[in-house]
Amino acid sequence: MKFSLTILGTSSALPTSSRFPTAHVLNIHERFFLVDCGEGTQMQLRRMGISIASINHIFISHLHGDHVFGLFGLISTLDLLGRKEDLHIYSYFQLEEILQSHLSFFGTDLGYKIIVHSIDTRKFQQIYSDKGVEVYSIPLDHRIPTCGFLFREREPSLNIHKEFISQFGIPLSWITRIKNGEDYLTEDGTLIRNSALTYKPYFPRSYAFCSDTAFNPSIAKWVEGVDLLYHEATFTEELAGLAKKTGHSTAAQAAQIAKLAGAKKLLLGHFSSRYKDCSIHLSEASAVFEPVIAVKEGDIFDLPMGNRL
Repeated sequence: MKFSLTILGTSSALPTSSRFPTAHVLNIHERFFLVDCGEGTQMQLRRMGISIASINHIFISHLHGDHVFGLFGLISTLDLLGRKEDLHIYSYFQLEEILQSHLSFFGTDLGYKIIVHSIDTRKFQQIYSDKGVEVYSIPLDHRIPTCGFLFREREPSLNIHKEFISQFGIPLSWITRIKNGEDYLTEDGTLIRNSALTYKPYFPRSYAFCSDTAFNPSIAKWVEGVDLLYHEATFTEELAGLAKKTGHSTAAQAAQIAKLAGAKKLLLGHFSSRYKDCSIHLSEASAVFEPVIAVKEGDIFDLPMGNRL
């Protein structure tokens, strides 16, 4: 079962000739989730070979243009492609007002329904779930109401060690009960603990998106142990004062969050257009935490299912 992140955009407010504004696509069990939708997102989706029609859920961190301007064109394209399925968008409540204004002019005969789910950006709370994943909002510290997102794969169902079925003579009628967590009592009265009979087939995988935000150590507790932590790194340490003033972070500050959280891997992005390359970001972050990657458009991060628990 797939758990894969594709980076569509890595720039901050100003796009450059080589960087697009923020957008990520997460593939969880062949269900596609779009996180932020900066200008040019649908072009990047096509370049990456990701079907626009496959996206049913869009998560918008905040209502600054570099994170949302691509949404309006995407909505139009979906209509031109004949979409009929509902499109779910998760964002701060004012997005619904913006969409209503836009659609009153450009989308009066839209062929599908848009459902906006309002988020209280001040709270860490579950905002979406299905049989494969749970999604939580992460309070962030920016100039306007902003939240990040934690995608956490659901705990897998227990499997039974096959050799124990014959060893203890476990009847078929007990298989489901044991998978649901029950201990097993043999015919001679011996109690076999569930933990001895079962195993989880894989580690649940996770990805956190934290942008835009000033340095905020509280983030660490909400993303503790996350496999992939994407944290904005708009500036290098030389401009730490500007980062604080504008509600952004430096690469080193992003690394501090990763270290506090015990993240498995740190992904840096949302780079200011003043930087032609991100070598300094990478150097400053890696002095605090490793492994760290300065992401590029087109980067794909596949998380394998891993070992049994």
